[in-house]
Amino acid sequence: QVQLVESGGGLVQAGGSLRLSCAASGIAFSIYAMDWYRQAPGKQRELVAGITRGGTTNYADSVKGRFSISRDNGHKMVYLQMNSLKPEDTAVYYCNAAKEYPPVQYWGQGTQVTVSS
Repeated sequence: QVQLVESGGGLVQAGGSLRLSCAASGIAFSIYAMDWYRQAPGKQRELVAGITRGGTTNYADSVKGRFSISRDNGHKMVYLQMNSLKPEDTAVYYCNAAKEYPPVQYWGQGTQVTVSS
């Protein structure tokens, strides 16, 4: 059974930091690209940051320079370090695992991040 379990969300003041974690089980973690998405109320889910199985990272323009994604293949973990948080970062953050051949992806249940002004 595949599981992605996010943790680390919470309430933080603007300018603060949070570190999200995603623990994966039931998959060959090292062959999956791992992404963090977020969805704010009334908005579409958007890609925040991604890391390929080779360790290449990419970020949404809105978080570049503030967020950092990393992975630990040995422990099947992916992290999102979020610094200089802004109220507009408030959303539910989701962990996603995906591979292309054959195409498959999995989602976590999400963790709420709330940034107060």
